[in-house]
Amino acid sequence: MACKELGISLRSLQRWIEEGAVTEDQRKKAVRSRPSHALSPEEEQEVLEITRDPEFADLPPSQIVPTLADRGKYIASESTFYRILRKHSQQQHRGRSIQRVARIPTTHEATGPNEVWSWDISWLPGPVKGMYYYLYLILDIYSRFIVGWEIWERESEEHAAELVTRAVLAQKIGTAPLVLHSDNGSPMKGSTFLETCRTLGIVPSRSRPRVSNDNAYSESLFRTYKYRPVFPSKGFESLETSRLWTRDFVEWYNEKHHHSAIGFVTPGQRHRGEHTEILEIRKKVYEEAKSSNPKRWSGNTRIWENPQSVFLNPEKVSTKEAPREDLQETCAL
Repeated sequence: MACKELGISLRSLQRWIEEGAVTEDQRKKAVRSRPSHALSPEEEQEVLEITRDPEFADLPPSQIVPTLADRGKYIASESTFYRILRKHSQQQHRGRSIQRVARIPTTHEATGPNEVWSWDISWLPGPVKGMYYYLYLILDIYSRFIVGWEIWERESEEHAAELVTRAVLAQKIGTAPLVLHSDNGSPMKGSTFLETCRTLGIVPSRSRPRVSNDNAYSESLFRTYKYRPVFPSKGFESLETSRLWTRDFVEWYNEKHHHSAIGFVTPGQRHRGEHTEILEIRKKVYEEAKSSNPKRWSGNTRIWENPQSVFLNPEKVSTKEAPREDLQETCAL
């Protein structure tokens, strides 16, 4: 009857006192003392003030924490940031998009910059309804670095060929092998564009028919482009205005945006090979923070690393075990 009043089963009580008397209330809803290594109210308030700062107001903790680490500052872990925001009802989905759904659908592997590029064309709203400008954009999938872009008033294979030529010259690739992936639009399959690729030594790669997510890197980048808080969703006033806005976006994306898929370094840092030193510095910052207050870590510090190779739409590997040769011979007999 006492167990019933306390909200526990008799077996729970028996398990708790197997090694002696009960030393603490082990019920889930029990009021427990504050852990000695918990954040102080001042530290918790500092976390809230940082997330409200104009510099970080539109960024999630996954972007804020590495930025602070780059400045040699550690306050709390990423999960602690999220926990405090939830505690104060300040954690919710931001932006106009629905929650992203992971999809795994032609396979190319990039182990360094300028090995596999992805490109596409996106429509940008113009000054009046029904009028559009066309953003041509090329992305390096290894570093997520935008290697070339341009905006024109129409889609054409000549414009595509011109942009690819400029990007190859700007990156000083020379005769190095390069894969250029795209969807199946008419500019991507035009004879002028394909002949330009052949002259430059580029291997064209295209998405599978009727598979919309085979060019995921470019589609993801366009999503980032069009969901920026300052994107003029009502349309660009002129072609020149769209080019100026895109120039600023590319500068932000390449040199300021901490990309989650490459260890929260900027695409420019990874493209130039600077990411290794940066991640080592972050690791050192965390190790020093742990040594100064080890009670806040139950295990190792955060692993700061990014993928050594990147795949473009990796093929699914079957988990079924292949039939044994001796069994196949037995079946044949």
